[in-house]
Amino acid sequence: MSDPAAPAAAPLKKTALNATHRALKAKMVDFGGWDMPVEYPASAGGLGVGLIGEHMAVRTAVGLFDVSHMGEIQFRGPGALAAVQHITMNDASRLMDGQAHYSALLTPQGTFVDDILVHRLSENDYLLVVNAGTTEKDFAWIRQQVGTWPGIHLSNYSAYYSQLALQGPRALETLAKLTKVDLAAIKNYWFTWGSVAGIANTLIARTGYSGEDGFEVYIPSDEATTVKMWNALLDAGAEFGIRPCGLGARNTLRLEAGMSLYGHEISEEIDVFEAGLDRWLKLDKGDFIGREALLAVQTAGGPKLRIVGLEMVERGIARDGYEVHDLAGSLIGRVTSGSPAPFLKTNIAMALVPAAVAASGVDLIVECRANKVRAKQVPLPFYKRPKK
Repeated sequence: MSDPAAPAAAPLKKTALNATHRALKAKMVDFGGWDMPVEYPASAGGLGVGLIGEHMAVRTAVGLFDVSHMGEIQFRGPGALAAVQHITMNDASRLMDGQAHYSALLTPQGTFVDDILVHRLSENDYLLVVNAGTTEKDFAWIRQQVGTWPGIHLSNYSAYYSQLALQGPRALETLAKLTKVDLAAIKNYWFTWGSVAGIANTLIARTGYSGEDGFEVYIPSDEATTVKMWNALLDAGAEFGIRPCGLGARNTLRLEAGMSLYGHEISEEIDVFEAGLDRWLKLDKGDFIGREALLAVQTAGGPKLRIVGLEMVERGIARDGYEVHDLAGSLIGRVTSGSPAPFLKTNIAMALVPAAVAASGVDLIVECRANKVRAKQVPLPFYKRPKK
């Protein structure tokens, strides 16, 4: 008797721009269950120039990303702040209307359920932006933790928003062509609403995941509205050399900027101190999930592991998962993220190694396939955008 047929894989989710990406002949990949562009070819209507060109466009001019796969979860009601405080590590009580901050949902062990952005829409209204591949998991976890609390209404609005990220030193000039909103008045990690490209009530946030200045805009997720905004932004940025950018450039940009990625530098096995994200950890705000475990780590003298930056000093590319050895040849850790750095023109990586090794700053060896390649420890981030 033959084995029963395996259940059919769930169809990939698609953003409202899926047909647009395919018309531009983007290379599409399965990313967290979504059919997403990883890069655009050089022949894509004169717009795409491949991963390296997309990366360089963001560093030197402006790039446009479809990040509509990200999730949006809203907390409303008089109990909203208390609920957000209970499930996140940053102190949301310090936020003002129109302000956002980086934070995380933590397990009781002080490791990561997910990293998030928290936006304060009003006194009793908060919007959490979560990672695409973890949206359903995050929403279920949040409901389990605070879903029965009085004075709170939770909504998963992920299907209702398209999110586009305009990133780079010419992002403000590009967006300014399409709105009367005073974009220069929006500080980093603040947001407002306004009409953009004739689309009313667009949420405009000065946030991003590239290490550059830029904006993320949130609009209704219907195809007509989303395509209209996408095309308007590309037209507005044409004089600056705007490029549509895929997930490949999004990854190399965030790596140069030393930004963590869920499942790599942060996970349910890596705690906040190990990840080096404790500058957003507010242990003095009162009780929250994960606080006791992290206080214990602090009391015990700190974490046993640390994320470090590596720059290859010999020929070789450190890839995710590669083994890291000390100079004596002992296995001490693994690369969490690694790739060439197009703007810096070198090969870089982040790795999780013993805290004592991280503190020593000694050179390490990365096993790149069959080759043992020397790397030096360098401060994170690898890249900081120039100050104006």
